[in-house]
Amino acid sequence: MSTTLAKPAEMADRKWYVIDAAGKPLGRVAAKAAVILRGKNKTTFTPNVDCGDHVIIINCDQAVLTGKKMEKKFHRTHSGWIGGLKETQYKTLMAENSDKAMTYAVKGMVPSNTIGTKAMTRLHCYKAADHAHAAQKPEAVEI
Repeated sequence: MSTTLAKPAEMADRKWYVIDAAGKPLGRVAAKAAVILRGKNKTTFTPNVDCGDHVIIINCDQAVLTGKKMEKKFHRTHSGWIGGLKETQYKTLMAENSDKAMTYAVKGMVPSNTIGTKAMTRLHCYKAADHAHAAQKPEAVEI
């Protein structure tokens, strides 16, 4: 039994998908987006080839966090200097930059290599329901 491997030229035609995050848990939306960005939903998935599609996530400000994560979960960044740790509570992050919160969640679910970096360029997060990619005719994905 031989394994059929996809070539990069075969992956040139990328589809567009739209995910509505209104009322959905942040992690579930991010997990579904990461699978599509990576291309694992395709039958032609090849681990060493970037075969993912574009993902548009709308209504990021209406995504929910379960339990007490809004108060107890923090997004941490460090400048590299002594005392350079900055913590942002998810309650504040979701109120001000809900699209960034979604981006951080998806970024943690894609590989930390060049394929993951290319995949993140195909992620488009929007706070509201309107987006600038209607011309690409995205398909709706249910969660």
